[in-house]
Amino acid sequence: MLRVPEARDRAAFVELLASPEVHAHLGGPRPRADLERELPEVPERWPGSFVVDLDGAMIGQILLRRVTQHLRPAAVGKADLGYLFLPRAWRCGYAAEACEAALGWFDGALPGEPVVLATQTANAASMRLAAKLGFSEVERFHAWEAEQWLGLRSPVRGGPQPARGRVSGVGS
Repeated sequence: MLRVPEARDRAAFVELLASPEVHAHLGGPRPRADLERELPEVPERWPGSFVVDLDGAMIGQILLRRVTQHLRPAAVGKADLGYLFLPRAWRCGYAAEACEAALGWFDGALPGEPVVLATQTANAASMRLAAKLGFSEVERFHAWEAEQWLGLRSPVRGGPQPARGRVSGVGS
């Protein structure tokens, strides 16, 4: 289930953002001490930020935000999908289910809006997820000392779309 971030998620956010495994394809983790000091009581609480909740505990985060600046002009002005999951939640299908739920919510809230996704080509799991979610390659480019992939999900038109997962406590 997707829900808005809460104070009880702070420790999981620290773990997520400080994890070398999670950030292997994202430029590296942030220092745990910095996160402990800098993260607010309720981290990442802004429109388009969702906690992925499994049995009452945070296992990941889904982000949907409008791109105002990007290395690639094709992404600017579009919504960008991002996701981070704790390693214990990898290879369980949670990322696909959570992203599908978030995209279903997005399509209902902003029908007709395209969504982009950028990932390193070396991140095979993320590349498979992008394909499963219906993203098509726009271009590949080099940044952060690695080949990157930019994908586009064509706009879905016609009002609310069914989502496999649930989105709780989030207004549309």
